[in-house]
Amino acid sequence: MDDSASAATRVVDTIEGDATEDARSALAALETAPDDVRTDALRELRGLADEDPSRFEGLATALAPFLTDGERSIRLTTAKLFVAVADAEPTAVVPIVEALAGRLADDEEFYFVRARSAEALGLVALERPDEVGSPEILADLRIGLAFDESEVREKLAKALECVALGNPDRLRHQVTRLAEHLDNDGELVRYHLCTALVAVGASHPGKLADVTEPLVDRLADSSPYVRGRAAEALGQLGRSESDAAIPRFDLDDLADDDEEFVADRAAFALAATADDTAEGFDEFDSTGSLDSIRASTEPAVEAMTTPDADGECPHCGLELPEQGPPMCPRCGAPR
Repeated sequence: MDDSASAATRVVDTIEGDATEDARSALAALETAPDDVRTDALRELRGLADEDPSRFEGLATALAPFLTDGERSIRLTTAKLFVAVADAEPTAVVPIVEALAGRLADDEEFYFVRARSAEALGLVALERPDEVGSPEILADLRIGLAFDESEVREKLAKALECVALGNPDRLRHQVTRLAEHLDNDGELVRYHLCTALVAVGASHPGKLADVTEPLVDRLADSSPYVRGRAAEALGQLGRSESDAAIPRFDLDDLADDDEEFVADRAAFALAATADDTAEGFDEFDSTGSLDSIRASTEPAVEAMTTPDADGECPHCGLELPEQGPPMCPRCGAPR
Protein backbone atom coordinates (compact mmCIF):
# COMPACT_ATOMS: atom_id res chain seq x y z
CA MET A 1 0.00 0.00 0.00
CA ASP A 2 1.53 3.38 -0.99
CA ASP A 3 1.81 6.30 1.40
CA SER A 4 -1.08 8.29 -0.09
CA ALA A 5 -3.45 5.33 0.10
CA SER A 6 -2.32 4.77 3.68
CA ALA A 7 -3.20 8.39 4.49
CA ALA A 8 -6.75 7.88 3.25
CA THR A 9 -7.10 4.64 5.19
CA ARG A 10 -5.80 6.25 8.37
CA VAL A 11 -8.43 8.99 8.14
CA VAL A 12 -11.27 6.50 7.94
CA ASP A 13 -9.83 4.18 10.58
CA THR A 14 -9.08 6.93 13.09
CA ILE A 15 -12.51 8.52 12.74
CA GLU A 16 -14.18 5.14 13.13
CA GLY A 17 -11.98 4.58 16.18
CA ASP A 18 -12.90 7.96 17.67
CA ALA A 19 -9.27 9.09 17.81
CA THR A 20 -9.73 12.81 17.19
CA GLU A 21 -6.11 13.95 17.26
CA ASP A 22 -5.00 11.09 15.03
CA ALA A 23 -7.88 11.89 12.67
CA ARG A 24 -6.73 15.52 12.39
CA SER A 25 -3.22 14.37 11.53
CA ALA A 26 -4.54 11.91 8.97
CA LEU A 27 -6.71 14.60 7.36
CA ALA A 28 -3.71 16.92 7.12
CA ALA A 29 -1.76 14.17 5.36
CA LEU A 30 -4.68 13.52 3.03
CA GLU A 31 -4.57 17.10 1.70
CA THR A 32 -1.49 16.28 -0.40
CA ALA A 33 -2.68 12.87 -1.60
CA PRO A 34 -3.50 12.27 -5.30
CA ASP A 35 -6.90 13.36 -6.59
CA ASP A 36 -8.37 9.85 -6.76
CA VAL A 37 -7.25 9.04 -3.22
CA ARG A 38 -8.73 12.26 -1.81
CA THR A 39 -11.94 11.67 -3.73
CA ASP A 40 -12.38 8.11 -2.49
CA ALA A 41 -11.54 9.06 1.09
CA LEU A 42 -13.97 12.00 1.19
CA ARG A 43 -16.75 9.86 -0.26
CA GLU A 44 -16.18 7.25 2.42
CA LEU A 45 -16.10 9.93 5.10
CA ARG A 46 -19.34 11.38 3.79
CA GLY A 47 -20.87 7.90 4.19
CA LEU A 48 -19.62 7.78 7.77
CA ALA A 49 -21.18 11.18 8.41
CA ASP A 50 -24.53 9.92 7.16
CA GLU A 51 -24.31 6.91 9.47
CA ASP A 52 -23.06 8.68 12.60
CA PRO A 53 -22.43 12.46 12.42
CA SER A 54 -21.22 12.52 16.03
CA ARG A 55 -17.94 10.94 14.87
CA PHE A 56 -16.97 14.29 13.34
CA GLU A 57 -17.09 16.30 16.56
CA GLY A 58 -13.93 18.41 16.67
CA LEU A 59 -12.92 17.73 13.07
CA ALA A 60 -14.58 20.61 11.23
CA THR A 61 -11.48 22.79 10.93
CA ALA A 62 -9.39 19.84 9.77
CA LEU A 63 -11.94 19.12 7.03
CA ALA A 64 -12.35 22.78 6.01
CA PRO A 65 -9.44 22.78 3.50
CA PHE A 66 -11.35 20.31 1.35
CA LEU A 67 -14.06 22.95 0.81
CA THR A 68 -11.55 24.80 -1.36
CA ASP A 69 -9.95 21.74 -2.93
CA GLY A 70 -9.02 22.03 -6.59
CA GLU A 71 -11.36 19.14 -7.45
CA ARG A 72 -15.00 20.17 -7.70
CA SER A 73 -16.25 16.72 -6.70
CA ILE A 74 -14.24 16.89 -3.48
CA ARG A 75 -15.65 20.31 -2.60
CA LEU A 76 -19.18 19.04 -3.18
CA THR A 77 -18.65 15.86 -1.16
CA THR A 78 -17.20 17.90 1.70
CA ALA A 79 -20.14 20.32 1.64
CA LYS A 80 -22.55 17.36 1.74
CA LEU A 81 -20.60 15.92 4.67
CA PHE A 82 -21.04 19.18 6.57
CA VAL A 83 -24.78 19.12 5.84
CA ALA A 84 -25.02 15.68 7.43
CA VAL A 85 -23.03 16.79 10.48
CA ALA A 86 -24.93 20.07 10.86
CA ASP A 87 -28.26 18.26 10.69
CA ALA A 88 -27.41 16.20 13.77
CA GLU A 89 -24.63 18.16 15.50
CA PRO A 90 -24.92 21.83 14.39
CA THR A 91 -22.49 23.04 17.06
CA ALA A 92 -19.75 20.88 15.50
CA VAL A 93 -19.95 22.96 12.30
CA VAL A 94 -19.77 26.38 14.00
CA PRO A 95 -15.95 26.64 13.63
CA ILE A 96 -16.19 26.61 9.83
CA VAL A 97 -19.21 28.88 9.32
CA GLU A 98 -16.99 31.46 7.63
CA ALA A 99 -15.56 28.84 5.29
CA LEU A 100 -19.08 27.74 4.28
CA ALA A 101 -20.08 31.37 3.85
CA GLY A 102 -17.09 31.82 1.57
CA ARG A 103 -18.30 29.01 -0.71
CA LEU A 104 -21.78 30.53 -0.75
CA ALA A 105 -20.47 33.97 -1.66
CA ASP A 106 -18.18 32.72 -4.46
CA ASP A 107 -20.00 33.45 -7.74
CA GLU A 108 -17.59 31.18 -9.61
CA GLU A 109 -18.22 28.17 -7.37
CA PHE A 110 -20.15 25.15 -8.73
CA TYR A 111 -23.76 25.85 -7.91
CA PHE A 112 -24.37 22.55 -6.14
CA VAL A 113 -21.48 23.35 -3.77
CA ARG A 114 -23.06 26.73 -3.08
CA ALA A 115 -26.43 25.08 -2.49
CA ARG A 116 -25.06 22.58 0.02
CA SER A 117 -23.05 25.27 1.78
CA ALA A 118 -26.22 27.32 2.20
CA GLU A 119 -28.04 24.27 3.54
CA ALA A 120 -25.32 23.58 6.12
CA LEU A 121 -25.37 27.22 7.23
CA GLY A 122 -29.13 27.05 7.67
CA LEU A 123 -28.94 23.91 9.80
CA VAL A 124 -26.41 25.63 12.07
CA ALA A 125 -28.74 28.64 12.30
CA LEU A 126 -31.51 26.51 13.78
CA GLU A 127 -29.55 26.03 17.00
CA ARG A 128 -26.92 28.76 16.79
CA PRO A 129 -28.63 31.63 14.91
CA ASP A 130 -26.14 34.27 16.04
CA GLU A 131 -23.35 32.40 14.26
CA VAL A 132 -25.12 32.70 10.90
CA GLY A 133 -26.83 36.04 11.46
CA SER A 134 -24.27 38.47 10.09
CA PRO A 135 -25.60 41.00 7.56
CA GLU A 136 -23.18 39.64 4.95
CA ILE A 137 -24.36 36.04 5.22
CA LEU A 138 -28.04 37.02 5.31
CA ALA A 139 -27.52 39.21 2.25
CA ASP A 140 -25.90 36.35 0.33
CA LEU A 141 -28.78 34.05 1.28
CA ARG A 142 -31.43 36.56 0.25
CA ILE A 143 -29.93 38.08 -2.89
CA GLY A 144 -29.42 34.71 -4.55
CA LEU A 145 -33.18 34.13 -4.53
CA ALA A 146 -33.45 36.50 -7.48
CA PHE A 147 -30.96 34.97 -9.90
CA ASP A 148 -29.46 31.67 -8.76
CA GLU A 149 -30.18 28.25 -10.26
CA SER A 150 -33.33 26.58 -8.95
CA GLU A 151 -31.35 24.07 -6.85
CA VAL A 152 -29.54 26.91 -5.11
CA ARG A 153 -32.70 28.99 -4.56
CA GLU A 154 -34.31 26.02 -2.84
CA LYS A 155 -31.44 25.72 -0.34
CA LEU A 156 -31.22 29.49 0.14
CA ALA A 157 -34.91 29.58 1.03
CA LYS A 158 -34.46 26.65 3.40
CA ALA A 159 -31.53 28.40 5.09
CA LEU A 160 -33.57 31.59 5.54
CA GLU A 161 -36.37 29.51 7.04
CA CYS A 162 -33.86 28.02 9.49
CA VAL A 163 -32.57 31.48 10.42
CA ALA A 164 -36.12 32.63 11.15
CA LEU A 165 -36.88 29.52 13.20
CA GLY A 166 -33.64 29.93 15.15
CA ASN A 167 -34.19 33.63 15.87
CA PRO A 168 -37.15 35.46 14.25
CA ASP A 169 -35.56 38.81 15.11
CA ARG A 170 -32.90 38.26 12.44
CA LEU A 171 -35.37 38.58 9.58
CA ARG A 172 -37.98 40.91 11.01
CA HIS A 173 -36.80 43.74 8.74
CA GLN A 174 -36.58 41.50 5.67
CA VAL A 175 -40.20 40.36 5.31
CA THR A 176 -40.98 42.47 2.24
CA ARG A 177 -37.86 41.24 0.47
CA LEU A 178 -38.66 37.62 1.26
CA ALA A 179 -42.26 38.07 0.09
CA GLU A 180 -41.02 39.27 -3.31
CA HIS A 181 -40.20 35.64 -4.07
CA LEU A 182 -43.39 33.97 -2.86
CA ASP A 183 -44.44 33.45 -6.49
CA ASN A 184 -41.27 31.51 -7.33
CA ASP A 185 -41.75 28.54 -9.65
CA GLY A 186 -40.27 26.17 -7.09
CA GLU A 187 -42.77 24.71 -4.64
CA LEU A 188 -40.12 24.25 -1.95
CA VAL A 189 -38.89 27.83 -2.38
CA ARG A 190 -42.43 29.14 -1.84
CA TYR A 191 -42.96 26.80 1.10
CA HIS A 192 -39.71 27.64 2.89
CA LEU A 193 -40.22 31.39 2.47
CA CYS A 194 -43.83 31.20 3.69
CA THR A 195 -42.59 29.23 6.67
CA ALA A 196 -39.91 31.85 7.35
CA LEU A 197 -42.61 34.54 7.37
CA VAL A 198 -44.76 32.48 9.75
CA ALA A 199 -41.74 32.15 12.05
CA VAL A 200 -41.14 35.90 11.99
CA GLY A 201 -44.84 36.38 12.70
CA ALA A 202 -44.57 34.21 15.81
CA SER A 203 -42.58 37.00 17.48
CA HIS A 204 -43.45 40.03 15.33
CA PRO A 205 -46.93 39.46 13.88
CA GLY A 206 -47.41 43.11 12.98
CA LYS A 207 -44.47 42.91 10.55
CA LEU A 208 -46.60 40.74 8.26
CA ALA A 209 -48.97 43.63 7.56
CA ASP A 210 -46.61 44.80 4.82
CA VAL A 211 -46.88 41.49 2.97
CA THR A 212 -50.60 40.78 3.27
CA GLU A 213 -51.21 40.83 -0.48
CA PRO A 214 -48.56 38.25 -1.48
CA LEU A 215 -49.68 36.02 1.39
CA VAL A 216 -53.30 36.23 0.26
CA ASP A 217 -52.18 35.29 -3.25
CA ARG A 218 -50.62 32.11 -1.83
CA LEU A 219 -53.99 31.01 -0.44
CA ALA A 220 -54.69 29.83 -3.98
CA ASP A 221 -51.30 28.14 -4.40
CA SER A 222 -51.18 24.77 -6.14
CA SER A 223 -49.34 23.31 -3.14
CA PRO A 224 -51.44 22.54 -0.05
CA TYR A 225 -48.41 23.13 2.16
CA VAL A 226 -47.87 26.60 0.78
CA ARG A 227 -51.59 27.34 1.16
CA GLY A 228 -51.46 26.15 4.75
CA ARG A 229 -48.43 28.23 5.68
CA ALA A 230 -49.93 31.32 4.01
CA ALA A 231 -53.08 30.88 6.07
CA GLU A 232 -51.00 30.40 9.20
CA ALA A 233 -49.10 33.62 8.48
CA LEU A 234 -52.37 35.51 8.07
CA GLY A 235 -53.47 34.02 11.38
CA GLN A 236 -50.32 35.42 12.97
CA LEU A 237 -51.19 38.81 11.52
CA GLY A 238 -54.74 38.50 12.82
CA ARG A 239 -53.40 38.20 16.35
CA SER A 240 -51.62 41.55 16.03
CA GLU A 241 -53.09 45.01 16.37
CA SER A 242 -52.74 45.64 12.64
CA ASP A 243 -55.78 46.82 10.70
CA ALA A 244 -54.64 45.06 7.51
CA ALA A 245 -57.56 43.56 5.61
CA ILE A 246 -57.60 39.75 5.69
CA PRO A 247 -60.14 38.10 3.32
CA ARG A 248 -62.11 35.76 5.53
CA PHE A 249 -64.07 34.35 2.57
CA ASP A 250 -60.88 32.81 1.17
CA LEU A 251 -60.10 31.34 4.56
CA ASP A 252 -63.64 29.97 4.84
CA ASP A 253 -63.04 27.94 1.69
CA LEU A 254 -59.70 26.66 2.94
CA ALA A 255 -61.19 25.59 6.26
CA ASP A 256 -63.03 22.91 4.27
CA ASP A 257 -59.90 21.84 2.37
CA ASP A 258 -59.36 18.11 2.01
CA GLU A 259 -55.79 18.53 3.28
CA GLU A 260 -55.63 18.64 7.07
CA PHE A 261 -52.49 20.78 6.91
CA VAL A 262 -54.50 23.48 5.14
CA ALA A 263 -57.81 23.16 6.97
CA ASP A 264 -56.28 23.38 10.46
CA ARG A 265 -54.31 26.51 9.64
CA ALA A 266 -57.24 28.16 7.91
CA ALA A 267 -59.32 27.51 11.02
CA PHE A 268 -56.53 29.05 13.11
CA ALA A 269 -56.53 32.14 10.89
CA LEU A 270 -60.31 32.44 11.04
CA ALA A 271 -60.25 32.26 14.83
CA ALA A 272 -57.45 34.84 14.96
CA THR A 273 -59.30 37.28 12.71
CA ALA A 274 -62.73 36.86 14.31
CA ASP A 275 -64.41 39.92 15.84
CA ASP A 276 -64.07 38.23 19.21
CA THR A 277 -60.66 36.59 18.98
CA ALA A 278 -61.06 35.02 22.41
CA GLU A 279 -64.01 32.94 21.24
CA GLY A 280 -62.88 29.43 20.40
CA PHE A 281 -59.25 30.46 20.11
CA ASP A 282 -57.85 28.46 23.03
CA GLU A 283 -57.69 25.28 20.94
CA PHE A 284 -55.12 26.94 18.66
CA ASP A 285 -52.61 27.87 21.36
CA SER A 286 -49.80 25.82 19.80
CA THR A 287 -50.49 26.70 16.16
CA GLY A 288 -48.14 29.40 14.96
CA SER A 289 -45.59 28.79 17.72
CA LEU A 290 -41.96 28.22 16.77
CA ASP A 291 -42.08 24.73 18.26
CA SER A 292 -45.15 23.88 16.20
CA ILE A 293 -43.63 25.27 13.01
CA ARG A 294 -40.41 23.33 13.54
CA ALA A 295 -42.26 20.10 14.25
CA SER A 296 -44.42 20.34 11.13
CA THR A 297 -41.80 21.47 8.63
CA GLU A 298 -39.85 18.26 8.04
CA PRO A 299 -42.98 16.10 7.53
CA ALA A 300 -44.32 18.69 5.08
CA VAL A 301 -41.09 18.72 3.07
CA GLU A 302 -41.00 14.93 3.06
CA ALA A 303 -44.55 14.83 1.71
CA MET A 304 -43.68 17.35 -1.02
CA THR A 305 -40.56 15.51 -2.13
CA THR A 306 -41.84 11.93 -2.04
CA PRO A 307 -43.09 10.60 -5.40
CA ASP A 308 -46.76 9.71 -5.33
CA ALA A 309 -48.14 6.20 -5.65
CA ASP A 310 -48.16 6.50 -9.44
CA GLY A 311 -44.43 7.19 -9.48
CA GLU A 312 -44.72 10.80 -10.60
CA CYS A 313 -42.16 13.46 -9.71
CA PRO A 314 -43.77 15.67 -7.03
CA HIS A 315 -42.22 18.76 -8.63
CA CYS A 316 -42.93 18.50 -12.36
CA GLY A 317 -45.26 15.50 -12.71
CA LEU A 318 -42.96 13.44 -14.92
CA GLU A 319 -43.69 9.72 -14.66
CA LEU A 320 -40.67 8.00 -13.11
CA PRO A 321 -39.83 4.31 -13.42
CA GLU A 322 -39.65 2.36 -10.17
CA GLN A 323 -35.94 1.63 -10.63
CA GLY A 324 -35.08 4.99 -12.17
CA PRO A 325 -32.32 7.53 -11.52
CA PRO A 326 -31.91 9.21 -8.11
CA MET A 327 -32.92 12.55 -9.62
CA CYS A 328 -35.78 13.51 -11.92
CA PRO A 329 -34.33 13.79 -15.47
CA ARG A 330 -36.67 16.67 -16.29
CA CYS A 331 -36.40 19.05 -13.34
CA GLY A 332 -33.43 17.64 -11.39
CA ALA A 333 -35.36 17.18 -8.13
CA PRO A 334 -34.17 14.32 -5.88
CA ARG A 335 -36.43 11.27 -5.75
